[in-house]
Amino acid sequence: MRGTGDDMDGFEGEASGTSMVSGASSPYQPTTEPVSQSRGLRGIRCNLEYIRSFYGTLKCIEVVLSLFAFICIETIMECSPCEGLYFFEFVSCSAFVVTGVLLLLFSLNLHTRIIHINWNLTDLVNTGLSALFFFISSVILASLNHRSGAEISATVFGFLAFITYSINTFFAFRKLKTDSRSQNVPQTSDYIRARSESRDVEYRPEIQRLDA
Repeated sequence: MRGTGDDMDGFEGEASGTSMVSGASSPYQPTTEPVSQSRGLRGIRCNLEYIRSFYGTLKCIEVVLSLFAFICIETIMECSPCEGLYFFEFVSCSAFVVTGVLLLLFSLNLHTRIIHINWNLTDLVNTGLSALFFFISSVILASLNHRSGAEISATVFGFLAFITYSINTFFAFRKLKTDSRSQNVPQTSDYIRARSESRDVEYRPEIQRLDA
């Protein structure tokens, strides 16, 4: 009977040791995922250098002008006809939202985490379309000529937004061309280097003999 107790003690010791080993190697262990999430949140920071830069300043001006134009057009109580007013309202609101989202992405460096989007091209399309639509909607609103203070203010902010977006479109186009050229230069140099190495191999038959 005593031997049985010793055997039981040994069995319990082996079982506890086995459970400790299996627990140590078990895949169902507490992970550091919350820590990694907190590190990801800490990585989001305000990029003051972009806000103070030329492009960041243009973005801030565009957001402010679009917001003021939208506020002014919303204060108009009477309109006849109203199609031009509704179009200007849509343009100013859309420009404010889209440009505000891009400004937020660029200011917090969130665009660097989405690498599948050409952000330079996205910015160029946004500024180009906003400039075009602000010009058209401002001309239509000015042609109504109701001479109300809110309508005149909205028209002025609309033309100012058109000028700002046009400037941004010009520089965004230049930036896109510069980036595309800088990307093509390394590819061209790599191609030339590969061609020169292949020619060296062709004109040096002793290397081919050693390889054979």
